[in-house]
Parts: sequence; C-alpha cells; structure tokens
Amino acid sequence: MNTNFSPLFDFVVEHFHGHELAIFYFANLIFAAIAYKLGFARQLPLLKSVLVYILLAFGSIIITFFSVVGYPITESLIIMSLILGIYRFRLHKERKRKYETKEKI
Repeated sequence: MNTNFSPLFDFVVEHFHGHELAIFYFANLIFAAIAYKLGFARQLPLLKSVLVYILLAFGSIIITFFSVVGYPITESLIIMSLILGIYRFRLHKERKRKYETKEKI
C-alpha cells in the first residue's frame, strides 16, 4: 500500500531515481521564491533582500525533507504560487481599470 500523499513524489521517484533530493530542493526553492515574491515581498534594500533569499534557501532544505518522505509540500507550493499569481494578475487589472476611469474624468 502506498503511504505517501504526493503524486509528484511518485512521478519523481519513478522517472528520476537517485536525484529526488536535488529535484525537490530546487522545485521547492523556486516555488517558495515565487510565492514569497507574489504574496509577501516588500521593497527591501539589496542586502536585506539577499538575506531573505538566503534564509528562504535554508528553509527550502528543511521543507525538502518533508517532500522526500512523501508529503505534498511541493504541490502545495505550486498551488500557492498559482493562486497568488492569479490574485496579482486580477489586482493589476483592477488597478489598471480604476486608473483608466480616473483618467477619463
């Protein structure tokens, strides 16, 4: 019986046997950075921004271990990135629409 909760885990293990840790680490890092940038990032000075991304890379090491044991961490990051991307796109469209209506007045 399959005890993991992650369909992505099954795919990675089946097709990329031996490289699971690296694949999950980079996938988690990329999607965590996207989710951070879309949903939580503020304008920071360069050194603070670098520090945030270094800590994000360290945090990705920790959550990678949960991905490797079969929890759907990577899938959750993908879904979070998609939802935040849709939200930001709609917010941009709404602001653009409001700006255009103010401009016409």
